[in-house]
Amino acid sequence: MSNSFFGRFKKNSEDVVEIPQFQEPHQEQPKAEDDRVFWLEMMQKITYPVLYNLKKGTLKREMPYEALGGEMKKFSHFEAFSRVFNGIAPWLNLGVDRTNEGDLRQQYIGLTLRAIENIVNPNNEDYLSFTEPKYSLVSAAFFAMGLLRSQHQIWLNLPVDVQARITAELKNTRIIAPYENHWLLYTSMIEATLLDLTGECDFERLKYGLLKFWDDWYIGDGLYKDGNTFKAGYENSMIIHPMLNDILMVMRKYNIEGNEFLNKQLMRTSRLAAQLERSISPTGTYPLLGESLTYRTGIFHALSQAALLRILPSNISLGQVRSALTQVLRTQFQGNQNFLQNNWLAVGINGNQINAAEKHVDTGGLYLCCEVFLPLGLPQNDPFWTSPYEEWTTLKAWNNKPVKPDQSVDF
Repeated sequence: MSNSFFGRFKKNSEDVVEIPQFQEPHQEQPKAEDDRVFWLEMMQKITYPVLYNLKKGTLKREMPYEALGGEMKKFSHFEAFSRVFNGIAPWLNLGVDRTNEGDLRQQYIGLTLRAIENIVNPNNEDYLSFTEPKYSLVSAAFFAMGLLRSQHQIWLNLPVDVQARITAELKNTRIIAPYENHWLLYTSMIEATLLDLTGECDFERLKYGLLKFWDDWYIGDGLYKDGNTFKAGYENSMIIHPMLNDILMVMRKYNIEGNEFLNKQLMRTSRLAAQLERSISPTGTYPLLGESLTYRTGIFHALSQAALLRILPSNISLGQVRSALTQVLRTQFQGNQNFLQNNWLAVGINGNQINAAEKHVDTGGLYLCCEVFLPLGLPQNDPFWTSPYEEWTTLKAWNNKPVKPDQSVDF
């Protein structure tokens, strides 16, 4: 597999001043087929400790806990699993085939099925509470989202009694009252999943949060407030847009009132995807704005989902998005600076930097980084994976290549 290094400056002894080139012209460009192999390597490195230990019923025993306080410790294991599961769910849903990757998926499907059986089994050491107010609601929503995204390979292959336990656990979360902000989407996500998996849901909890975002909290150019306030950062990408999209697609499927919001919402996500692509620097870093930066590549959830759903804006190619995200993954995870012993994630942005985390951040929450892996749910012969390497917007711009102006939207 070829390695790319975009932070190198071209030297020319004949010139006093020269525009820096972030990729030398003679350097071999990365091969498209190598990118998927690399993504799968990183996905395994991050996710395997969580799934393997849950399969054995040893996650609570083996997973370290790092945080600035101890109040999140009882939620940490559910955080880790729900975010790992949600990020790889579309890939799992591709199922088994006669390839090396198909064999790997078969292994991971088995790990995931066993993990889910254990988390809803009260007699297992790794049984997880869905109703510990209030923070369990967050992980229950990400778990539900993962069930939606992997329905054919995971939900339909679970034993009937396990399905019944999951349904009961998800319904039990109705005792938790969400905050009047993006937490409303957690309740909507759970109800959308129940509707699609069982045919039943609480329609008030399903629709209330959606209507708040639709009517009250949109501020323009693809961005929403988080309740009555707006803060710079990546909340729109990490949670708001992806959950709105998945909830509304279920509502469209069943023609539920309010699903007409979906078309406009997907266009807004497309705009956010453009902003996120432009935020990736030539070296695969990104602006450190807002909260939860220790979730690392999780900040690109909406960009990865836009690629998966085929809603990238027309002026951004599949090749440049894949190339950009690949460089982010290389910068973030190719080394070992973000890992503890046995490949558990360390709290930090690019290293063990616990003071960069907010008080609500702990080891389990770090696994939101797995949302970047959503495009693995596209088959390996998909154009996202076969399109040639292409420089992304900032790399083109700083290499003195043609770029188009950014365009805001008004819908």
